Amino acid sequence: MKKRDFATALVVAVALSGCSLAPAYKAPVTPTAQTYQNVGPWVTAQPSDQLPRGQWWQLYGDSELNQLQAQLLVNNATLAAALAHYTQAQAFSAEARSELFPQIGAGADGMRQRQSNTQPLRSATAPNVYNSYGVGVQASYEVDLWGRVRNTVEAGRDDALAASGDLASAQLSLQAQLADCYMQLRGLDQQIALLQETIQAYEKALKLTQTLHAGGIVSGLDVSRAQTQLSDARSQWSQSVAQRTLMQDAIAVLVGENASNFSLPSQTAAIALPVVPVGTPSTLLQRRPDVAAAERRVAAANARIGIARAAWFPSLTLNAQGGFESSAWSGLLTAPNHVWTLGPTLAVDLFDGGYRKATIEAAKAKTDEAGANYRGVVLDAFRQVQDNLALLDNLGTASTNQKDASDAAQHALDLSMTQYKHGAVSYLDVVQAQTVALQEKRGLLDIDTQRLRASVQLIRALGGGWSADQLARK
Repeated sequence: MKKRDFATALVVAVALSGCSLAPAYKAPVTPTAQTYQNVGPWVTAQPSDQLPRGQWWQLYGDSELNQLQAQLLVNNATLAAALAHYTQAQAFSAEARSELFPQIGAGADGMRQRQSNTQPLRSATAPNVYNSYGVGVQASYEVDLWGRVRNTVEAGRDDALAASGDLASAQLSLQAQLADCYMQLRGLDQQIALLQETIQAYEKALKLTQTLHAGGIVSGLDVSRAQTQLSDARSQWSQSVAQRTLMQDAIAVLVGENASNFSLPSQTAAIALPVVPVGTPSTLLQRRPDVAAAERRVAAANARIGIARAAWFPSLTLNAQGGFESSAWSGLLTAPNHVWTLGPTLAVDLFDGGYRKATIEAAKAKTDEAGANYRGVVLDAFRQVQDNLALLDNLGTASTNQKDASDAAQHALDLSMTQYKHGAVSYLDVVQAQTVALQEKRGLLDIDTQRLRASVQLIRALGGGWSADQLARK
């Protein structure tokens, strides 16, 4: 091939390399509401009023929770695995990107060979045994005529971005799980403290009935009832302590600690319900890492349609080799021993039994699958936000009513104890009042814990402090 012809072919190849057979990408359309239905203890987020970036749990103002979250980021095994998966995806992306550049190699060889005496077309003067030495470099470059390489790079980049979203989603999920467990632990601390106070009150009540019984004022039935109430309260206390131990062990695993060596001190101070800034449903798509990851997988699948289509067209590879060959090492690197080859290779499959057609159909189906998954993730994200907004709204009303019920039950208990001391009622009335008062107080603590847990899940549903521009910077 003449140099002019080769240069012309190269110019044409470069011009054709701007082609891409991948469909024009558009993110799947999903139904989006204008506003959320419920109103409650949250505010509409303004452009400068969003969740704290990366440290949303600080809204709860609990130093112990802040410390545990820091431990989770360093020690959690699941998060470490997600990070390793993301690093792997980055490496695959770099591997695909390497195809954009020429592949260059070098080599040297030295051989001693013997020819067959009956080798076809062998010259009569050719020696039976001879040496062969060579040294050279070779280069090859696939001209991306149909966008196969660029679509491969694009798909790899999108896969890496999706893995980045997966990492952020895993981190957010673990952080929310830790916060949720912590809220339950503190709720159990309050339950245990309430039951401890109740046990002390029941112990006093038992002593009172025993004193009255000893004086012949009340029957032994009252003593038995008082003892029953006390034993039942002690049983509830033990059950709550057992539940707290399980929750503490769950937190230990999340922060990468051995449960046998991990403990958290009891805290009964109430955690204030934070005001969570909530944006519009349309902004949710930019604040959920799982949504971003699902969308990037659609883009990657779309790019792979172009890769599959490119297999129908010829591939063009530019090859070049150069070096030196000789029968002796001495004088190897001299002009007479110089050798080179230069030229393109054009290749196309003529028959494959329907393989390429099936590959394209599979790529299209994969794109449809990724699109359906994306729409499912988006709709589920809207549902999660709506569910937790509704939960917080209704639990707020329930908390108010439960507080009234608890106050009324405590007032009834105080009256029944006063009347019992004066012999106006039986201890059965006291027992009933005690049961209701404890039940209502525990119910109030339980609702408060549920509200805190719902706020955690709302923050998680809103994407925590994450935003789509973080994914673009990866």
